[in-house]
Amino acid sequence: MTAWVYILASQRNGTLYVGVTRDLSRRMFEHVQELTDGFTRRHHVKRLVHAEQFERIDEAIAREKRLKGWRRAWKIELIEASNPDWRDLSETWLF
Repeated sequence: MTAWVYILASQRNGTLYVGVTRDLSRRMFEHVQELTDGFTRRHHVKRLVHAEQFERIDEAIAREKRLKGWRRAWKIELIEASNPDWRDLSETWLF
């Protein structure tokens, strides 16, 4: 079963959130609709700006932990390497 590590942003260079999930489509729906109380809801962080797919959930969790330990500048470099315009990838990707 696949797993995803993803980064959300409130806007370009805005508030960032790193998460992990087995079902990215469902999780994005929850974030966009603000269905769960927490950081992303309080800060209106809904734009999917980066996503990485893994075959195993333990690999995804390890990557999420590494990314959460990164400096903000490194996360921004990661996003801009694959998504320089900070497009909302959930609008164009088929999960």
